[in-house]
Parts: sequence; structure tokens; C-alpha cells
Amino acid sequence: MLDANKQKILQYIDANQERLIQFLQEIVTIPSDNPPGNCHQIAHFIQRRLCEFGFEDASFLAVSPEEAAAVSQIEGANVIASSTFGDGTGLEIALNAHGDVVPPGLGWTEDPYGGKNVDGKIYGRGAAVSKSDIASYTFAALALRQVARDLNGRVVLAFNFDEETGGMIGPKWLIHNNYIRPDLAIAAGFTHSITNAHNGCLHLEIKTIGKSAHAAVPYTGHDALEAMTAVLLALYDYRRSLSDIHSSVEGIDSPSLVVGLIKGGTNTNVVPDECVIRLDRRIIPEENAEVVEAMIRDVVEQAVKPFPGIKIEIKRILLASNLGPIAKDSRLVRTLATNWSELMGGEPPIEGVPLYTDARHFAEAGVPVVMFGAGPRTLEEANGHRADEHVKIDDLINATKIVACTLYDLLQSGETL
Repeated sequence: MLDANKQKILQYIDANQERLIQFLQEIVTIPSDNPPGNCHQIAHFIQRRLCEFGFEDASFLAVSPEEAAAVSQIEGANVIASSTFGDGTGLEIALNAHGDVVPPGLGWTEDPYGGKNVDGKIYGRGAAVSKSDIASYTFAALALRQVARDLNGRVVLAFNFDEETGGMIGPKWLIHNNYIRPDLAIAAGFTHSITNAHNGCLHLEIKTIGKSAHAAVPYTGHDALEAMTAVLLALYDYRRSLSDIHSSVEGIDSPSLVVGLIKGGTNTNVVPDECVIRLDRRIIPEENAEVVEAMIRDVVEQAVKPFPGIKIEIKRILLASNLGPIAKDSRLVRTLATNWSELMGGEPPIEGVPLYTDARHFAEAGVPVVMFGAGPRTLEEANGHRADEHVKIDDLINATKIVACTLYDLLQSGETL
């Protein structure tokens, strides 16, 4: 049986469902594709809405053009707002979600910027990943005001717009510049599980450099594409070996490798003097990223040795660290799981996911963090990053209630870690 204060929290969320849904619909209608990463419009809108909701300190924090350009974005910004309870000496808890999205792509049956409610689901790019969490976290923080006199601490909303390019000018920037100093963090996630671990990710650009020649006398050149073919064969052979490696973290299995881009050559009748590929290597929590990168570099270098006249360049594009696993008996996980059970029934899955997220930036700063929010059971179920992305309204409401009750439990004693 929930206590009287939690009942007040739930009653507030139930009474404000329409406002919560409307807020999500509004931000879905604002394009925030990344690339190209020009998200000032949505950031300004969210900052204004937070002010209207009563967050007097809601701030739009612009990132310098140089910092934005360094991560291939046109503009960079973050929005933060907070609620302080009591004298503020209790825990500071950050709620982090991102408002940038991958471009819509083809195949939609609903307007990707429509935010339409169809059969209890809100459709649109970002509806599940993770504009729904922006709305959910906002109303979870608002719900706490109904029981403010019994709380001590601080809740900080930290919304960023660069997750699709790595979060370097999002949560990492906010933490590095001391705009937020949380003791705990909850990051965008899934209603039907608590995520305590995720994979890391390595992106490498590999370039073979040869010498062009006329196709009539190909022996006078050095074929960069032929050398890259050998590299690809070696990488795919290496990829097959990854199936023998298994993570002990539930929800995560083997590492993976995908070559997602290839380009090279100048014309049909010219020996190609250059070929470039980019690869994505997912790194399970038990692996060391530096060791993984060194292994791939060795595979590539060995593959090109039989090709005289070929040079090779390998450039790291991205290295996102893996997360966790965060202990299942940690205070944050236990509190979240208890509230999940009270409101949803049963026991929540506590597991990892094979993608990488902004949650890692909190962990790297020494902040205990888990992923939980208004998302689906799986990305596939909600068409995350695919056509007809959507979030169920029931999941949106339930996640808001669970997060709000979790914040209440963590803040009511005024304890610190």
C-alpha cells in the first residue's frame, strides 16, 4: 500500500495527464534531426515551457560554435532546470534525456513530426527515443512539489541535444563545466526494465592509399581497393571469432562488428588510389576498449602487408565507453525496483542493452546512474530509429509515476550518500 504522500504524487500525475501528453506532442512536432544538429529551436522551446511550468531557474546554455563543430553539429545547446527541497542538503539527482533524433527516413505511415495520438500511442520521430523522457521527467519533478515539505535535496533536469553524436557537448559538457553536480542520475531508458549496463562503441575510419593508373596498364599503379578487399575479408574473419565471446550481463550477448560505409575510386577506367571504410565495433562491459582497438589495428595492418606500395591510415572517430554493470543491490537500483514493483506488479528485469548511451558520461564522472524512462519494452517494439516510431501513453504515464515515487523515496530522508 502506497503512503499518503505517494498517493498525492500519483493523483497529480493522473490529473495532469493531458498536459504531459501535450508537452510530448509539442516537442515531437519540432524537427531536431542530428545530423545536421541544429537544435536551438527545440532547446529554446523546452526552456520556455519549463519556465511556464514554474521552473524559475530554467536555463538555455549555448555551446560555443567551435565546440559544436568539433562534434559535427551546426549548433550546440543544453537546457537545465531544478527544484530544491528543504535546505537542499540532501541528494542532488539528475534526470537526463536528449531531444535530438536521427533523421526520419522512409516508410512512415504517420507524419514523423505530427505527434499524433493513434490508439493510445504517440507517433513521431523521438516519441520513444527520447523526447518522451523529457516530458516524463519534467512531470515527475513537478509532482514532487505536492509533497515538498517532506523532502530535502535537489532534482535537476538536464536535457541535451547531441546524444546522436556522442553526448560530448551534452552531459559531459554540463558535468565538466560544473553546471550539474549530481550524486545520482537517471538517464533515458525503458519502462519495462531497469538498465544497469550497456555496451561501449568504437568507430574507426580505415583508409588504404595506393597509386592511380590507367586501367589499360594497371600494373603501373597500386590498387587501394584490392588492398581494402583484403582488409574487409580479414575484418569479417575477425568478426566471426566474436561469437565465441559472451558477456555475463543479462541482456548483452556477444560483441559485434559492422562495416557501415565504404567509398573509393575516381572512375571506372582508373586504378583506385584510395579507399575508405568506417566500422562500428560494439564493446561488451567485460572488454577493454584500448585492447579492442589495438587488436583491430593489428588485423588491418597484417591484411595489407602483402600489397607493396599500399599505405594505410587508421583514425579513431568515436570511442564511447561501456557502462556498468551497476550493482543490482545499489540504493538507486533497489529504490527504483521497489517502486516499479508497487506500481507495475511483479519484479522488473534488471539488465544491460547492446547500444551505448549518454549514461556513460555520468558513470565516467563517478556518478551512480541507471537507465529508466518512458520507452518501450524494446527499441524494435517502438520502432526506435525506424519508421513509425511511437510510445504508448500508458508507458509514458507509468514511467512518470515510477520516477516520481523513486525521487520521493531518495529525497524524503535528506540523507547523502
